[in-house]
Amino acid sequence: MSKSTKEDFRKYCLKRLQFFSKKARIKKDKNICSSILNIISFYNPRTILLYIPLSMEVDVQPLINILRKRRDIEVYVPYMQGNTFVPVKYRLPLKKGRFGIKEPNYSNFKGKINLDMVIVPIVGIDETYRRIGFGAGMYDRFYEKLQIKPITIFTQLKLCKSKKIVTSTHDIQPNFIITT
Repeated sequence: MSKSTKEDFRKYCLKRLQFFSKKARIKKDKNICSSILNIISFYNPRTILLYIPLSMEVDVQPLINILRKRRDIEVYVPYMQGNTFVPVKYRLPLKKGRFGIKEPNYSNFKGKINLDMVIVPIVGIDETYRRIGFGAGMYDRFYEKLQIKPITIFTQLKLCKSKKIVTSTHDIQPNFIITT
C-alpha cells in the first residue's frame, strides 16, 4: 500500500502495528532478536545502541539482557535531551521520560562514544528504504551528529513499506532491515 504523504503513511503503519496476538508477538520478537544476534556475532561490535521498546515495537529487552552479560560489548540506550538524544549506558532502574519512553538516569559521562552498531525501531520505510519513525526526528538528528556511521539495523514486527518516496534525504537508511 502506498500513501501520498509521510504523515498519512505513518498513520497507516501505526494502525497496522496495533493488531498482533500476544502469542504471535512473542514468536516474532524472539525470531527478530535471534537474527540480530547472528549479525552481532558476524560483525563483533564493541558498542551497541539499542532502544527501550514501546508496546508496538520489537521487544529487544531479552537481547539487551543477553548482551549486558557479555564483557566484550557495551550496551547503550537513548536518553532524551532536547530535540534529540544522547547514548547512555543501559543500567537499572529505568524511569519513564519524555514520550513515555523508559530510560536510565542520565550519566555524567562527557566523552565521545563511537558506536559500532545501532538497532533502530521503525514505523515504516519507503521505496528508498529510509526510516519513517514516530515523527519527532530524534534518530535523524542523532545520526546527523555522528562522524562515523555505525552498522544500522532497522526492526519492525511487520514490514510496512510505501511504494512511493515519502521520506527526505536526511531520513536514515539501514544496513539491515529485520522484520517478519
